[in-house]
Amino acid sequence: MEKNLATVTVSAQNDSLLDLPIPASSAPSTLRSWLSVVAVATGAFAFVTTEFLPVGLLPQIAHDLGVSPGTAGLMVTTPGVIAAISAPALMLGAGRINRRLILLTLSVLLLASNLVSAMAPGFGTMLLGRALLGAALGGFWTLALATSARLVHEQHAAKATAMILTGVTFATVIGVPLGTFISTLASWRASFVATGVLAAVALAAQALLLPSLPSKAAIRLADLRALLGRANTRKSLLMVALVFGAHFSSYTYVTPFLVQSAGFSLPAITSILLGFGLVGFISNFVVSTTVSRSLQLSLFVVVAILMAALLALPLLHASQAGVVFMILAWGVAFGAIPLCLSIWLQLSSPDLPEAGSALFVSIVQVAIAVGSSVGGVVVDAHGVHATLFLGGALALAGLAVIASFGINNKKLGEILSQ
Repeated sequence: MEKNLATVTVSAQNDSLLDLPIPASSAPSTLRSWLSVVAVATGAFAFVTTEFLPVGLLPQIAHDLGVSPGTAGLMVTTPGVIAAISAPALMLGAGRINRRLILLTLSVLLLASNLVSAMAPGFGTMLLGRALLGAALGGFWTLALATSARLVHEQHAAKATAMILTGVTFATVIGVPLGTFISTLASWRASFVATGVLAAVALAAQALLLPSLPSKAAIRLADLRALLGRANTRKSLLMVALVFGAHFSSYTYVTPFLVQSAGFSLPAITSILLGFGLVGFISNFVVSTTVSRSLQLSLFVVVAILMAALLALPLLHASQAGVVFMILAWGVAFGAIPLCLSIWLQLSSPDLPEAGSALFVSIVQVAIAVGSSVGGVVVDAHGVHATLFLGGALALAGLAVIASFGINNKKLGEILSQ
């Protein structure tokens, strides 16, 4: 650690400690710096809205393009699979190319993805558009998380990362419900046009505001192998896969559940998804104030809430009030999960941030792809209730992995980096 850093140590759960490096200098980041963070956060909003837009449109797209709801889930699976490959592959191939140029190129691909999806005459073309999204998605998240600390003064790095991750929350709060709402007014194609406009805005903001981001060092295959050689990094990645798999094996099919099992109308579903995102935004804000003091406990609690909600929903499907309550509880849980897991993985790879981000993004996309794909098979074979039970089981397995770390008065950062 640099000599000009002062370390503030705060108590974590089970009397463990989490070291947070804070620069001795208190020099503020400039307005231009924060605007560049906002530009990346806008990109995050556009990417996540595009990625999960089909969740609220699944029945309409499946009907219009002549496929089953389970098959339509490939619109979520396809970009996840490709993003899982593109995250490490892009960073290995990027070498020392300026990161600003790469981010702009990925935003162009995002715009193209939305336009192809909006005009898709058949399901094959739709999957082509979603494949373009996947090609851009993995690289964007790897760079967004790894370069956030370079856009502002070092002491504001965590705040910059949190701000970029709020793009995810705003996409859940506004983006996905808005896409569903637009489809009720016009069509699902109009929803993709709207996200294309959003992608164009994000591209323009990044072109105007992002500074030059020359590569400090090219990622090598040896860096990825070094991280995967650490036992606790492997276990952390397993935990990430289980938790994200639990969410997306179920969330991908939440609209069919709300329509078929709970009897909600499409306008009501728009309101429910809006509530899901809103409580998630509040949860992200609240947990951001506690996560530094008790990362493991915070993560355990929100994953436990996720598990309880997924297991309870099939049992409460006859009660619309009960379903809404559990959907909101689910939103509370998932609103905090990306922040907790992102910080967890950052602690696992403080010496190799881009490599760590690439592995994190890759495993998240694998979880999204496999979770939504397996969920689709389960939905087609056994109904939508079964995939909610599957998600609950995966969340339980994730809880077991979280509990297995057993801090035992050691510093969490030291444990995770072993």
